[in-house]
Amino acid sequence: MAYRKLGRDSSARKALFRSILTSFFSYERIETTEAKAKEISGLAEQLITLAKRGDLHARRQVLAQLMDEEVAKKLFDTIAPKYNNRQGGYTRVIKLGPRRGDAAPMAILELV
Repeated sequence: MAYRKLGRDSSARKALFRSILTSFFSYERIETTEAKAKEISGLAEQLITLAKRGDLHARRQVLAQLMDEEVAKKLFDTIAPKYNNRQGGYTRVIKLGPRRGDAAPMAILELV
C-alpha cells in the first residue's frame, strides 16, 4: 500500500492524523497542505462509514482514532445521519494555491 510519509516517523504521522481528523470533524472544514488533505480525506471517509453503522464496536473504533469524545458524539449524532443515502464521497478537496512563506500547495478539506 502506498501512502504519503509527510516527512515524519509513523508515530508522529499517526498523532498528526488524529489531531487533524479531530479538528476536521469539529469544524467540518479545514485548511491544510494538499498532501495532508488527500491523506486525511480517505481516513475521514472511513470514520464516517463507521459512524453510519452506529453500533458500539464502531463507536469504539472511532474513539480510538479521534482525540475528543464530544467530536465523536457529533460525528455519530449529526454528521453521519446526513450521509445515510450516500455510498461514499463524503469529503471534497479544493486546491487553493501556494502558501506564503514556503510556497507549499494549500487546500481546503470540507464535508460535501
